[in-house]
Amino acid sequence: MAHLPDKAKLLKNFSRCGNWEERYLYVIELGALLDPLAPEQRSADNLIAGCQSQVWIALDSVNSGQVRFSGDSDATIVKGLIAIVFILYQGMTPQDIVNLDVRPYFTELALTQHLTPSRSQGLEAMVRAIRIKAAALQ
Repeated sequence: MAHLPDKAKLLKNFSRCGNWEERYLYVIELGALLDPLAPEQRSADNLIAGCQSQVWIALDSVNSGQVRFSGDSDATIVKGLIAIVFILYQGMTPQDIVNLDVRPYFTELALTQHLTPSRSQGLEAMVRAIRIKAAALQ
């Protein structure tokens, strides 16, 4: 995740996009920045139910108490959405993740307005899964 922008830069870059085609391209670009997922992380435990595409998300704690994220999808837009969710939660502890409602950021980025219903449901499923996994790390 070292290559992903921080939350402020994400919001700034989204605001610079002139239209939704540019935003979709930026979402795809963000997905390409994700580190490759280790083969052993492509397990049933990390597969997110409720997503139309295949989505794997893994969390673990690092020595600082922060959560480290890994994820992948077989769909480029969804992979970008994973990256956005990771950016919103990066640098946080498990408790911070459980406490933070990221949905207002989706509204600010206008994601909910421009995603298909199935992608919106998948995004919700990802957030739910991350919060559950973060709670288990506490």
